[in-house]
Amino acid sequence: MAIPNTVIPLNRPCDEAALSIVFKAAGDELRLQILRVMTQDSYGVSELCDIFGIKQSALSHHLRILLEANLLSRRKEGTNTFYRRALPNGRIASLHQQLLDQIDMDPIPAPIARGVERIQHQRENNSVAFFRGNAGRFREHQELMAPWADYSETTVQLLDRLDKKPLNTIVEIGVGEGWLLPALRQRASSVIALDLSGKMLDLARDHTAHLTDIQFVHGSTDTLLQSNLRADAVIANMVLHHTPDPQRVLSEAAALLAPGGSFIISELCAHDQAWAREHCGDLWLGFTSEQLQDWASHADLEPSASVFLAQRNGFQIQIQHFKRY
Repeated sequence: MAIPNTVIPLNRPCDEAALSIVFKAAGDELRLQILRVMTQDSYGVSELCDIFGIKQSALSHHLRILLEANLLSRRKEGTNTFYRRALPNGRIASLHQQLLDQIDMDPIPAPIARGVERIQHQRENNSVAFFRGNAGRFREHQELMAPWADYSETTVQLLDRLDKKPLNTIVEIGVGEGWLLPALRQRASSVIALDLSGKMLDLARDHTAHLTDIQFVHGSTDTLLQSNLRADAVIANMVLHHTPDPQRVLSEAAALLAPGGSFIISELCAHDQAWAREHCGDLWLGFTSEQLQDWASHADLEPSASVFLAQRNGFQIQIQHFKRY
């Protein structure tokens, strides 16, 4: 695989070491294939062993090299560890991003693609078995599907990559019980908490009673549009699959952004677990990343970063970061 020409300023001794580690990681075809299959998902060690047909000892060697190069990150969930692409950062972030872009230009080889499909079927079967033994209320089901801590942590990481700090205004759509609001308030002069449920807004007020400069708005994105508000960032965590017209909500949310503003969406990837409609009030069974990106494009948004988190229950979460033209 040819790497495009790039000029990386080496102003510190550690830059040369970082470059050496990255080039070492990119110098093996299997490691490139590992990065390629993680384009839109994260995987556990046993899943990767299945996909590539190799022993865990051999795979662990390659994963360690990719971790050292900061091309992968890992996340513990219970007794499982999931690996995913790391967000490019640091002094050689541009090289990191160019490497991933070049990798994504080539299709996944058919034998590996069949392994990926096999893992997806296994996850679906695991999901059915998992929820058969976990009946409960809405909040409990939501946490089983997509633990709040997982996507909220990534949302904050993406916010912290923004150049403008602190931000002036952040809007969170569908704040629920307000768990994310304290972290957003740390990163912005003011925060607007929007929700269609007055009860949820009351819970969010109680959760943030010790904070100032948080405005609670009962209504939809159209309510804020009528006020001519312009925000530096808009957050929509696990909201779109509860709305009758997710494309309209996405478009209205994008219209709230000032030029150069950021829109961060956390959503379930497309799935076929129809029980979620009855137990969690879901109107949509997740979305494909292509679907969200197409809607974003029509709303004058361009993709900036994507993170995919696999769950042990068979669901996957996608966190998409878009910028306003």
